[in-house]
Amino acid sequence: MKPIKTFNVSPSIPEKLLPLKELAYNFRWTWNHATIELFRRLDSELWEKCFHNPVLMLGRIDQHLLQSMLDDEGFMSHLSGVYAHFQRYVSQDACWFPRVSGQDGKACIAYFSAEFGITECLSIFAGGLGVLAGDHLKSASDLGVPLVGVGLLYQEGYFHQYLNEAGWQQESYEENDFYNLPLLPEKKTDGTPYKVAIPFPGRTVSAQIWRASVGRIPLYLLDTNIPENNADDKKITYQLYGGDSEMRIKQEVVLGIGGFQTLDMLGIQPTVFHMNEGHSAFLSIELIRSLMKKYGLTFKEAQGIASAGLLLTSHTPVPAGHDYFPNDLMTKYFSQYAKDLGLDWREFMALGRKNPQDSTEPFCMTTLALRLSSYSNGVSKLHGKVTREMWKSIWPEVPEDEIPIRHVTNGVHIRSWISAEMNLLYDRYLGPRWQEEPGKKEIWEKAGGISGEELWRTHERRRERLVAFVRMRLRKRLEKLGASKRELEVAEEVLNPEILTIGFARRFATYKRATLILKDPERLTRLLNNSQKPVQIIFAGKAHPKDDEGKKLIQSIINLVRRDDFRRKIVFVEEYDMAVARYLVQGVDLWLNTPRRLMEASGTSGMKAAANGVLNMSILDGWWDEAYSPGVGWAIGRGEDYVDSTYQDQIEAEAIYDLLEEDIVPLFYERGVDNLPRKWVAQMKESIANLCYFFNTNRMVQEYSERFYIPVSRRYQQFLSNGLTEAKKLSAWKENIQKNWPKIMIESVTTGPLNDLTVDVQLAVQSVINLGNVTPDDVTVEIYSGKVDALGLIISPETTKMDAARSLGDGKYLFEGRCASCQKSGNYGLTVRVLPYHPLLSTPFLPGLISWSQPI
Repeated sequence: MKPIKTFNVSPSIPEKLLPLKELAYNFRWTWNHATIELFRRLDSELWEKCFHNPVLMLGRIDQHLLQSMLDDEGFMSHLSGVYAHFQRYVSQDACWFPRVSGQDGKACIAYFSAEFGITECLSIFAGGLGVLAGDHLKSASDLGVPLVGVGLLYQEGYFHQYLNEAGWQQESYEENDFYNLPLLPEKKTDGTPYKVAIPFPGRTVSAQIWRASVGRIPLYLLDTNIPENNADDKKITYQLYGGDSEMRIKQEVVLGIGGFQTLDMLGIQPTVFHMNEGHSAFLSIELIRSLMKKYGLTFKEAQGIASAGLLLTSHTPVPAGHDYFPNDLMTKYFSQYAKDLGLDWREFMALGRKNPQDSTEPFCMTTLALRLSSYSNGVSKLHGKVTREMWKSIWPEVPEDEIPIRHVTNGVHIRSWISAEMNLLYDRYLGPRWQEEPGKKEIWEKAGGISGEELWRTHERRRERLVAFVRMRLRKRLEKLGASKRELEVAEEVLNPEILTIGFARRFATYKRATLILKDPERLTRLLNNSQKPVQIIFAGKAHPKDDEGKKLIQSIINLVRRDDFRRKIVFVEEYDMAVARYLVQGVDLWLNTPRRLMEASGTSGMKAAANGVLNMSILDGWWDEAYSPGVGWAIGRGEDYVDSTYQDQIEAEAIYDLLEEDIVPLFYERGVDNLPRKWVAQMKESIANLCYFFNTNRMVQEYSERFYIPVSRRYQQFLSNGLTEAKKLSAWKENIQKNWPKIMIESVTTGPLNDLTVDVQLAVQSVINLGNVTPDDVTVEIYSGKVDALGLIISPETTKMDAARSLGDGKYLFEGRCASCQKSGNYGLTVRVLPYHPLLSTPFLPGLISWSQPI
């Protein structure tokens, strides 16, 4: 029976305890151990039952217990201290960003993401992309970055995992109760909720706006499951990554277009639009449409302004991981939209195609974002290179290393991932500045002074807690399956809290090769069951519901565990989430990562482990490719590329066994008379000192701010100032350049004598170039030179600018310059190129606008 009216009931909290409610409704508690301990102190058992959700806990707590806390001086003192610290934090103005930006509060960054992983009780994320987004918001809060988050509020969120008796992954879904989460509906002054109306074909879809407070950062989340919508439209935000392509396009319309309209409705005027992956790329065309309508601009004029404020971060190193929509779906949802933009259908679809002329190519969200953004980046140094190679066809004839896709290496929000014990240890030995300035290398260098005995005992306690947690989880699983008393007793005996523990936890995609360490079971059993130096492995992770190959990997682990020689040494932990992740990264000794090289964009789980003193053993991919050095962990292989994946698996599995047998296990068990593994502990401190200062999101967000947010915000505001004069001039200039570029021809290139050249000589170069209707001020002419490889290609090139010496008439000009000096002997080559130039361009590499001479 459906109710005729609905209403929300709030818990009754004594006035003196009302600060608890304010603390509960701000996710800052997720990275403040004192606040977590405060809620746990109320009722530790209820805290666990409520899935670490303080709002739900306050609603369920016994009112008599709550009342009794008023007479508990210790608790009231604890509350007073935590609340005072919270108030100072949220009201503090003297943060990093205001000091460095000098923009007098004008900057505003809108950060769009399809998922946000802030903590386990808010299940609106699937994995690493969402957790990175959550950590991004937390560090933005710490740094005082004027940022707002925009996402979707999923009714079900991601699935819950359980395994059947055969070890096959099953999925179940639970609905999020928004009124019992740290969320509040955004309301107008009259108390009615804000709802945004999003244009859909033949109808309008409404979305209610909810707000999550992440420290100083507001996160706005859209919910379509409201009475105003029909049954199908209510389901748009029902399930994260659920449904077919049509559901996906509807979700991305709500995220991008609805998200943009939400900010406009709330009176928020961003100066930077940061797209965390291409899911939200429709915001770029909505921004253009909004500018056209507001200022009476053409599409090209509005595009020039919009692009100045758009930034894309791509996380996906494989083409299949990007969203593509077929022509019929795009026609259904955007045919009228294209007309509103003043574009014909071919022009509109070209925005999302690598090859604008290919009418059969589907519409790609990442291509749309790349074409309309002035700035883009990958998420590690190696991934930046992979991303440039993947999308190079958008910039034909531009050398791969000059394609304007940069990189900002990911990090983790350290305070969200370290244990309370590790937090205290850092406070004691590094001083309080490590919390405020975790990107300072000199602070982390003090890790060498941490007491080895204290560090080891702290880590041993976390391993003990991990083992106890895994046993509890395993027992619960067996109870659900109706296990025998003997099987339950065995569950209490799995793992040993005193031996070398390896952790592997991530999404069970085949390219991550979770079972690589299991490839040779007989060699593995000798390692695990060594009577003097035993080893154990803990696995955790979910396979995508539609990924049967990933599910087979999980099943193979379960089957292996049933062998007597592995039963107590290998465990798979069900329902991998942020709570499980914290236990693992805080408690294992060695973190294992085995992706196929070039298929892991960054990876952050190893960073979380490193912050807890855990050592890494990984393929040289993603973050580890730039993080690894001898002494901070171990590298599997040397970054080799393989054609035969079967052969690759064999070689790299053997490398894992070799490292364990020859280096890692002996080092762990090399003990002094006090049973302290001094060399292992020294390597823990080396890892902390050399990795934590860089691989954290405070450093990452500072880098985004300095390289993108601050200059992008200034450029966007510049374009919107003075009646849009500069923006219109740039648009007119671009139109003229694009119209006349095909007429530009490099007619000749001549040099001085090429015989008997010696090191450090700068070769004189002249070039006659027909610019047609373009002037020398509109272009940059460069000598592109370097050593020539066996294929006749210029490698490690250098560029030097050529100057227009004189006009030769009829649009022809003589350009002169000198080739960069050759530092070493060998075979060199050069060519000349022409690029567009305008002082307001963010990059000279515009798609299709580059002209080359032939190599000499």
